[in-house]
Amino acid sequence: MKFLLLLFFLTSVGSVTAAQRPGWKPSVGHSQIQIWSGKPPDAVAVAGPEVVATEAKSLVAGKPWVYVGQVSSPTITVYSPTVHNTGAAVVVFPGGGYWILAIDLEGTEVCDWLTSRGITCVLLKYRVPGENKFPRSGAYPKSPVALEDAQRTIGLVRLHAAEWHIDPNKIGVLGFSAGGHLVAAISTNFAKRLYPAVDDADKQSCRPDFAVAIYPGHMMENTTKHFQLNPYVPVTKRTPPTFILQAEDDPIDDVQNSLVYYWALKKADVPVEMHLYAHGGHAFGLRRTQFPITAWPALVEAWLGNIAMIPQ
Repeated sequence: MKFLLLLFFLTSVGSVTAAQRPGWKPSVGHSQIQIWSGKPPDAVAVAGPEVVATEAKSLVAGKPWVYVGQVSSPTITVYSPTVHNTGAAVVVFPGGGYWILAIDLEGTEVCDWLTSRGITCVLLKYRVPGENKFPRSGAYPKSPVALEDAQRTIGLVRLHAAEWHIDPNKIGVLGFSAGGHLVAAISTNFAKRLYPAVDDADKQSCRPDFAVAIYPGHMMENTTKHFQLNPYVPVTKRTPPTFILQAEDDPIDDVQNSLVYYWALKKADVPVEMHLYAHGGHAFGLRRTQFPITAWPALVEAWLGNIAMIPQ
């Protein structure tokens, strides 16, 4: 699995080196907010300034995609609903193997969908070292920085809930691949911050009210044991209601990642809904292809209505 993931991203980066440019910026009318007022906790030096690049060789649904690397200053960008505000909010974690962030495919395009459904989207640009650079920013506990960024972000969203017209009891998380693992990590590691408190945001709960994990990785015990949950994803009955989706032919993150997490949630009596499809592969985001799995956003919308996060 690790070899396939490495091969996938090495193939990608090889076609975009000349297209790299400094720093990612959101669309006009949106601003990035630094989540740390000073130096982030457990900061690790990266190889250079933040870069953004367009992958034009490994297309998704016939289109290129954009990634960000060498992120040392994590930010959030708040996207407000474009239709009637439901009060719900979703913090989005793009994937990228904890090396890079697929910032449009699994980030801004997700925000466009959510805001069109009356849901505030908070896009987290969490710390990653860059393609094939180490240390990778996860999975916790080998590197805590991505989870620290996620914990901090949930606290910030709750602190600013009134200002951003968000119901503080309807704040969820959604992530893809490594970001799907980050969904599970924040869903099970919220009782205690991994860093010393900075301000009032860190007095807020960082427990999500719901969680959506799309083709998650890093969920299996990394030993010779078979079908054992990663021990650093300690599921309890307080883990929030969870939605899981994956393709059985995923060549990057084996479908057992979803199965083992689903089974742990069921054993803990956590409300969970899982959808598995025979075909679809990996890293398709919201882009529609010939595979039925890419209609998944409608399933999430129905699920959010069923758990009373948005109107049915």
